[in-house]
Amino acid sequence: MSEPGTGGAASALTLDGDELDAAVRAALRTGETRPARPGAAAMCLIFCQRALFKIRRDPQQVFDAVLFPVMVTLVFTFLFGGAIAGSTDRYLQFLLPGVVVLTVVMISMNTGVALNVAVSTGIDDRFRSMPIWRPAMLVGELLSDVVRYLMASVVAVLLGLLLGYRPHGGLLGVLAALAMVQVFAFSLAWVWTALGLVVDKPQTIMTLSGIGVFPLLFASNIFVATHSMPGWLQALININPVTRTVTAVRGLMAGDVTGWHIFTAFLADAVLIAVFGPLTVYLYNRER
Repeated sequence: MSEPGTGGAASALTLDGDELDAAVRAALRTGETRPARPGAAAMCLIFCQRALFKIRRDPQQVFDAVLFPVMVTLVFTFLFGGAIAGSTDRYLQFLLPGVVVLTVVMISMNTGVALNVAVSTGIDDRFRSMPIWRPAMLVGELLSDVVRYLMASVVAVLLGLLLGYRPHGGLLGVLAALAMVQVFAFSLAWVWTALGLVVDKPQTIMTLSGIGVFPLLFASNIFVATHSMPGWLQALININPVTRTVTAVRGLMAGDVTGWHIFTAFLADAVLIAVFGPLTVYLYNRER
């Protein structure tokens, strides 16, 4: 007769290998095979969903996407519209497409700050220990930011319509312009993510981003037309990716866009992604 407490062990010893494996699987409630490892695209969508949940729990993250386009549109239209174009209404027709681009450029800088915080606080190390595609967090965060970019773009367009802006390109032209802006913001965000991986403090990222972004914004055709500028300055402004995007967006909304404008805008986006995308992934994957 076996001693109390040893019956289970004795029974386990009498099981053959297959029965023991079956018993272990039943105890652990596992299937015959492990689930398939999620692919890169699936993980990117999962991290995108995670970032959107954070926005839902912290609505303050979208305040800048709502308030910034309102502030810029009102200030530049009513303070400078009369001096630049002779009337606020005429200037609004020129300014609004540029404001849409300006808004997403400014709020895209937060992408680098968020990544820097995730890396510095250690939560990124938890993701690195998982059997997933490493850059999935980067791409997922960038995809979630598209929601903020779209929100800011829509706010700027709706405010412009209330103030008297009339897009002669119609609804399709506006939708195409908004889509182009999202692609540009996604490509530009790779610049800030690369910066977020080489800088130690979030405050430093905001400082360096501001220094770099203001020449791009003011040395462009957002606020004024370039035909009155010196030739050498026009040449510099015309190769600015912000200028290429604003020209295409303005043409789509006005209904007079050309194929060259669209091609050069997407070419600028492709160059940004081709340069800073691999650089960001390299910086993220390297041992720190």
